[in-house]
Amino acid sequence: GKPNQGRSALTVAAVVLAVVLGLIATTAEWNRWREATRLVTPHPAPSAVTPGSMGPLASPQRFWGTYRPQVYFGMKTRSPRALVTGLMWLQQGEGGSNLRHTCEQSDGLSRYGWLMHDGEKFGVQEIRDGGLLLKTTFVKRPGGDHGGDWSWRITAKMEKAVGPAPLLSLFFYVATDGQGTLQPHLENGTRLAAVTGMTEELGNFTLTFLHPTADTEGNPKYASYNYLDMPSPGLHLLTEAVRRSLSSHFVFTPPGRPQRRFFAVNGFARPPVAEWDPDASQPTARGHLLLHQVTLDPPASLEVVFESGSAAPDRAGERLAGAALTAALEDHVTAFERRFEETFGLSRKGFPAPQRRFAQAALSDVLGGIGYFHGHSLVQTPRGPLPGAETTLLTAVPSRSFFPRGFLWDEGFHQLLVARWDVALAREVLAHWLDLLTADGWIPREQILGEEARTKVPPEFLVQHTDTANPPTLLLALERLLPDAPHDYLRRIFPRLRAWHAWYNRTQAGALPHTFRWRGRDSDTHRFLNPKTLASGLDDYPRASHPSTHERHLDLHCWMALAARVLGAVAERLNEDEAAAEYRAAERALSDNALLDQLHWAPELGAFADYGNHSTSVALRWHQPQPEAPGHPPPAPQLVREVREPPRLRFVDALGYVSLFPLLLGLLRPDSPRLPAVLSAIRSEQHLWTQFGLRSLAPGSPFYMRRNTQHDPPYWRGSVWVNINYLALQALWGYSQAEGPQRERAADIYRELRHNLVANVYRQFTDSGFMWENYNDRSGRGQGCRPFAGWTALVVLVMAEDY
Repeated sequence: GKPNQGRSALTVAAVVLAVVLGLIATTAEWNRWREATRLVTPHPAPSAVTPGSMGPLASPQRFWGTYRPQVYFGMKTRSPRALVTGLMWLQQGEGGSNLRHTCEQSDGLSRYGWLMHDGEKFGVQEIRDGGLLLKTTFVKRPGGDHGGDWSWRITAKMEKAVGPAPLLSLFFYVATDGQGTLQPHLENGTRLAAVTGMTEELGNFTLTFLHPTADTEGNPKYASYNYLDMPSPGLHLLTEAVRRSLSSHFVFTPPGRPQRRFFAVNGFARPPVAEWDPDASQPTARGHLLLHQVTLDPPASLEVVFESGSAAPDRAGERLAGAALTAALEDHVTAFERRFEETFGLSRKGFPAPQRRFAQAALSDVLGGIGYFHGHSLVQTPRGPLPGAETTLLTAVPSRSFFPRGFLWDEGFHQLLVARWDVALAREVLAHWLDLLTADGWIPREQILGEEARTKVPPEFLVQHTDTANPPTLLLALERLLPDAPHDYLRRIFPRLRAWHAWYNRTQAGALPHTFRWRGRDSDTHRFLNPKTLASGLDDYPRASHPSTHERHLDLHCWMALAARVLGAVAERLNEDEAAAEYRAAERALSDNALLDQLHWAPELGAFADYGNHSTSVALRWHQPQPEAPGHPPPAPQLVREVREPPRLRFVDALGYVSLFPLLLGLLRPDSPRLPAVLSAIRSEQHLWTQFGLRSLAPGSPFYMRRNTQHDPPYWRGSVWVNINYLALQALWGYSQAEGPQRERAADIYRELRHNLVANVYRQFTDSGFMWENYNDRSGRGQGCRPFAGWTALVVLVMAEDY
């Protein structure tokens, strides 16, 4: 029996081993699952946004707004399943291909943007599309329990038209997105005269499309009418839904004038949603779309009136249209101009009217670019991409055409300007961003919430990586808001600020004490001239050529010093003595000029710099890969990095924006022996000085204006960026006010730099009609995407000398 006993023992051991291995595998799988879910779980701290504060009763004046920055003109409510309204237009003659709706650089408009927008009650926008000049205005009127009434006026005229002007079709639409009902009211069977409806947040309402007039005085205008009534396939597919519904079977027949054919929506011949939905696996309708098309010969004026059912007792019978709308607009314009001067004082500073109007437009484009988004991020986890928690975000956007979504490091700069105009709005936006915090203390750097937002993002940028930070610029805005911030507001946001700061300290720490390095650098070192560092916000700015754990990133060191300073100040306001002492100690250590010297002063550069495993001689060379197999055609040639000198641990030979961070964020003492060298680098035309502002990288750098890959043009490698120039001017202003040997020199550089930056941004706006993402350091011309109000609008604070 002994051999059988041995076999039994072996069998038991095998079973036990299998069970143990299974438990280990299960435990490992459980741990991966737990880690993955933690990465997409919201932080447990109470919400920074006061619950209920977004609704029509708590915030009636902000409930309705132009919270759809990605369309040329549209309004919605601050609610997840909002009622959506908007405008499209079509200059007849080219088919439906030039239907305008979402802001697209490819549309080639010579200008569009808000001339005035107070962020709350009214706005005036100008759109130039070829010879067509459209003016879109809105006014809101409080009343009732659901956010009140509002009215639009759209005026259209042709400028410098050569030959007969094309017919113009204006499309006004209203759509539900998952909740609520709409009921069309037709006139003569073809004209959508009004829509009545009801949604959870709005109660009962009426939307009326008034007859077009030849002018704002109300003289009648001949027009043709068409309407569309169909299931809505989702807001991201509205343009395509309307385009697919266009038919050329319609004739414009004005009395006593020639007939003309035109394209119009054909409500009776619409395709099923699934025929053109790119996601045909889900062809079901998301809501209801009603559209009113007016076709006419400009000039013309059209009005749309939204009336809330609950506002009727407050309305006193007068509809916000015609003369009443004109009077309300005039009152708002006067109030806006008065408030703008009281806030920024540009008239007192001697700026002429054209430059003041430019500054008003810059501020208005930021306020009119505030969007309300709802949805979830896609997050990379150990179990693959997972959706984050469903969330909402109120945020400004960098660019309505190219970046119509929230970006973490942009938003702090946006709110510096917004905070000067509307403190409560800036506080609310910051609270929204802090509510995006995950259980780990991480905020995704790019917020792509909802299907409309996703349609504007290349696939490679959709998934957010949990090790990737972004500069905590929200703290710049918070520092500005701090003196007057209510105690209860600081109490709500403080736990989230602490968790966020701890996440940076834990995940972005360097190998040595008090050092930091950005994670998430590009790992494919063969493809890039210099692996990008998207986390830093400075994308392709040259860092160490060979990413390693030995890197020390100067800008992140300085951001962490700022973070400790701001959190220390918040803790002091809250009488959190222990936390205040902890943050003040961190601030002292990170701001210590001797330590900064030791970690980041590069004697061979005569400047502050990054440190890492770096080669000073790399280049991109064409490489011909071998065929996959004999007889196969050779693959296309590739640009591959060639390292001509082995890397070693050293300071990175890049003199540019990163070198300035100890000055930009106020770490350098006014009597620092390094300050003269930093000021010299700023003022030297061989280094960073241009007549248009400070360039991002000195021409002597081997990476200056060099492509990073075959398809990757230079980005932060020489161009002039307004956000960093703003920080430089803020710092120079501070050094010019402080006792120290460089005081007068800082003041001289400040005055000259301020003049150069303001003059060029204004000149390019006048010449091109837009503010731009960045500016060419040789010619001053606007570059990158347009319009880019975003941080370029900081020029308003520079004009006002408001730091």
